[in-house]
Order: sequence, then structure tokens, then C-alpha cells
Amino acid sequence: MTYKSILVQLDTGIHAHTRMEVALRLAQKFRAKLTALFTTYLPDPHAFYVMAGTAAYYAEHERQRHERGAALERLFHAEAARAKVETRWIATAGYANDIVPPYARLADLVIAGQDDAQDPESFLADQFVEHLLMSAGRPVLLLPSTDVRATPGQRVLIAWDGSREATRAIHDAMPFLSQAADVTLLTVNATRTEPSAWRIPGADIALTIARHDVKVNVREVSTSDDTPIGDVLLSQAAESGCDLIVMGAYAHSRVHELVLGGATRTVLQSMTVPVLLSH
Repeated sequence: MTYKSILVQLDTGIHAHTRMEVALRLAQKFRAKLTALFTTYLPDPHAFYVMAGTAAYYAEHERQRHERGAALERLFHAEAARAKVETRWIATAGYANDIVPPYARLADLVIAGQDDAQDPESFLADQFVEHLLMSAGRPVLLLPSTDVRATPGQRVLIAWDGSREATRAIHDAMPFLSQAADVTLLTVNATRTEPSAWRIPGADIALTIARHDVKVNVREVSTSDDTPIGDVLLSQAAESGCDLIVMGAYAHSRVHELVLGGATRTVLQSMTVPVLLSH
């Protein structure tokens, strides 16, 4: 089992180059075709009429984004040729929450970036990452806003709570797991609030993973009920020195807003290593 097609979302933000480099290394590793989907923020046309000069400002800003996008495309093709990776470049225009998921559904793996409030150019749409996770139907490898120097997947930490989402994440991550040097499956006692008959112990799912010729270490952590699971997960990730976290993504809709589960929200806000999420 491997990834045959990878899609990476690129923009004019400061982290786009790093995201492109990681995507190229993974495409080379898995011998996958890599599609770069270039997307930028599309302002509401009604904003042009709010104050004088707004339209001219947006026109100049759009021109600069087009130039940066063209430069990124040239670099992408040059780096892909050097890495001998089959690629495709797609430049899209439209609201990112509407146009990105359909392309994502065509890939085996989607690569995107963590929200970065310090980088306005990386903003694409309200709750873009959340909408991508919930609507793509594909595993999303989210890269942190910090530097990612190595190819993710050498030391993997799996967050296991017996849920459908966590099960999906494990099987979606199997290409990484099968090539990892170290895999640890982490269970946290505080998450086990469901009836015991419903629980799938870490050792049981580890056996399922092991049948794919993956050596898995099972670690169980006991915490108090008031300790946020996301904090425990990030702490264990730092302690183990992992370079990839695999976990399920949880959310529900409230009116027009996607509300993330506590652990998912914490990890997305404070992640320092790549995280592969499935819903």
C-alpha cells in the first residue's frame, strides 16, 4: 500500500516554499504524482464599494500575488525536474472552501499548512483547514508553521482512542507506518468514557497494524479527567521525539461554524511537528 497521488495546497504565504519541498520529498519517497494547487484569498466584491480606492488597492495586490504565484510555479517545476517527480500545476480562482475539496478528493494524500495569524498571505478562507479536514474525504497532512527540515514519517506517534476517526487515520497513514523506523501507539485513560464493551484496546489495534509488517510499541498514559487530551498528546510527542502524529479529526457544525473537538483544536493550534488527520 502506498500513495500514488499527492496534492499540495500552495499560496503566496511565507510557508509555501517549505510545504512544496516537503511535498516533493514525499512524492519522491512514495513515487507518487504530485499536484500543486495554487490558491489565494478571494475578497468579497462588495468590499470594493466600502471606501474609495479599495478596488485599486485590490487590483494592485492581485497583480503582486500573480507575480509571486508565477515565480513559485517556475520554482516548483524546476525542483520537480531535479527530483524527477511527475507533477501538475493548477492555479485556481474562487473561494477556497468551495474549490479546494473537490481537487483534494482526487488525491491519496493532501498536504496543507497550519493556520498562521502572523502571515496574512496564508489566509485563504474562514476555517479553511477545518473545512478541508471535514469535506475532503482524504487524509490531510498538516504541516506546522515552524520549519519542517526532515521528511516526516521516520518516528510516528499514533493517537488511539478506539474511535472511527482514529481507525480511519491509522489505515490512511499505513504508507508512512510501513516505512517508519519507529511507531508508537498512544492511549490515554482519560478518553475512555464509553462503555467498556465498546473499547478497542491499544494492543488489539497494534496487532492489526503489525499484520502489515509494522513493528508497534504500545504506550498507555494515565491522566486526571481534567487534563486536556491534546496537551497530553503534544507532550508525549515532544518526549518521544516523533516527527509525525497520526490522529482522527473531530468536529461538528454549529450554525455556520465548524466546532472542533478539544484534542483536535489543541493540536492544530499548538502543533510543532506534522500531523496526519483523517475524519
